[in-house]
Amino acid sequence: MDRKQHIAIFTTASLPWMTGTSVNPLFRAAYLAKDGEKKITLVIPWLSLKDQKLVYPNNTTFGSPSEQESYIRQWLEERIAYIAGFTIRFYPGKVIITGFSPGMVITSDLFLKYQCFYLHFAFAVDKRSILPVGDISEIILDEEADIAVLEEPEHLTWFHHGKRWKTKFRLVVGIIHTNYLEYVKREKNGQFRAFLLKYVNSWVVRIYCHKVIRLSAATQDYPRSIICNVHGVNPKFLEIGKKRFEQQHGSNRAFTKGAYYIGKMVWNKGYGELLKLLRDHQKELAGFEVDLYGNGEDSDQVKEAASKLKLTVRVHPGRDHTDPLFHDYKVFLNPSTTDVVCTTTAEALAMGKIVVCANHPSNDFFKQFPNCRIYDDENGFVEVTRRALGEEPVPLTAAQRYELSWEAATERFLSVSELNQVTTAEMEKKPSKGFASVSLNLWKNMEDTSAYFHYLALGFEATRRAFGAIPGSLQPDEEQRKELGLTN
Repeated sequence: MDRKQHIAIFTTASLPWMTGTSVNPLFRAAYLAKDGEKKITLVIPWLSLKDQKLVYPNNTTFGSPSEQESYIRQWLEERIAYIAGFTIRFYPGKVIITGFSPGMVITSDLFLKYQCFYLHFAFAVDKRSILPVGDISEIILDEEADIAVLEEPEHLTWFHHGKRWKTKFRLVVGIIHTNYLEYVKREKNGQFRAFLLKYVNSWVVRIYCHKVIRLSAATQDYPRSIICNVHGVNPKFLEIGKKRFEQQHGSNRAFTKGAYYIGKMVWNKGYGELLKLLRDHQKELAGFEVDLYGNGEDSDQVKEAASKLKLTVRVHPGRDHTDPLFHDYKVFLNPSTTDVVCTTTAEALAMGKIVVCANHPSNDFFKQFPNCRIYDDENGFVEVTRRALGEEPVPLTAAQRYELSWEAATERFLSVSELNQVTTAEMEKKPSKGFASVSLNLWKNMEDTSAYFHYLALGFEATRRAFGAIPGSLQPDEEQRKELGLTN
C-alpha cells in the first residue's frame, strides 16, 4: 500500500499570539488533514518563558510544548466542526525586539559585514519578530520530507543555516503573507532600504522555494510566483453571517450600529490613513461616528489624535472579532494599504457587513463581493462611506459564502501549488545529503552557488559571534534544548 503524502507546514508564529501567521497556517493544516488522505504536520516556534511574555497576550505562558499544543487544539476545536487529525511539532525560536545599531562596526571580515548589514535591514522591518534558531528543517525526518510549505519563506530563511530546503524536500512551496517593503518604505531612508530588502527577499526565496504563492499583488514580485488568495475565514464568521441573513428576512433589524474598525493599534495598520481621512473631511462627514478597536504600541497616540477631531471617534481596547459586540455593526472601514489580504475585511464580509476599502491590490479578491465598496481617493472615501451608512448590505449567496471559506481556500491552494502532482515515485527518492557532500558541479549552477554562499556566510564563526551583538543568540539555548528534547 502506498504511503500517505507528507506535508510539513512551517510558520513564524503561534497561538496565543493572534497574528495572521499563527491563525492561517493552523487552519490550513486542519483543512488539508480533513479528508485523511495526507499526513500533515504543523511546525511552529517554541519560545522560552521570557520570550513568551514578550509576545503572548494577557500574560499567557506555557511550561511545556505539550501544554501549548493543548491550548492550540482547544482553540481550533471551538471553531471547526470536526477533530483535525494533524501533528504539531515545535522548533526553537527567539523573539528579537531591537535591531542592530547602524553605526556598529565589529570587524572588517567580509562575511560579517554582510551579516551585520543583513541583520540591520531585516530587523528594521518588525520590532518584534520570532526568528527560528538552528536548522529547523531537521524537525522533519529525511524519509518523511516530501513537501514543505513555508509560511513567510523570506522570514523563515533570512538566517537559515543548515540543509538547503530544496535539497531536503521534494517540493517547497512558499506563501508570501507580508508586504515588508511597504513597511520599510515608511521608515527613515525607506526607499533605499526597501530596494535592498527587496533584493535580499528575492535572493533567499529563489534559493529555497520551488514555487511561490503571493496572496495578492500587494507583495513584491518573486521568481516562480503566482497570485492567489489561499486563505479563508474562521467558520464562526460565516455562521454569524447566516444568522444576520435570517434576521434581514425576518422582522428583526439585522444591524443596529454604524461604522467600526478593528486591528492592531499601530499607525501603519490603517489607523494613520483612517484618522487622516476623518481629520481632513470633518465638515463633509458631520455627524459621523466610528468605533476603533485594538491594542498596540501606538494606542496612546491614536487616542490622542482621535480626541482632537470634531467627529465622534471612540477608541476601545482590542477584542476578538467574533465577539457579539461586533455583530450589530453594519459598516467596516479599512483604508489600510499595508496589508496583503486583510483578514478582518474577509471576516466582516463573511458576517454580512458592508466594507469600505481602498482601490489597492490587497483588496482585489474582495471586489467580487457585492458588499465591498471601493474608493479611489479621499473624496471617494467620503462618498462611499456616507452611502454605505444609508444602505443595507446585500445578503451573500451560498456560492459567495463558500468562496470565503477555508474549504474553497484549500481547493485553491492544492490547485496552484500542484501538490497532487507529486507522485509516489518522487516521494520515494532517497533523501539528498547536506552541503558537505554536494558535488563541485554546483558551481556550474548560479542558484546552487548562491545557496552555497548563503550557507557559508551564516556558518562562519565570526558571523555566529556577531549574533551575540543583538539580544540573545540565534542558536537554541540550554532550556529550549531540554524542553524540545534536542541533542547538543
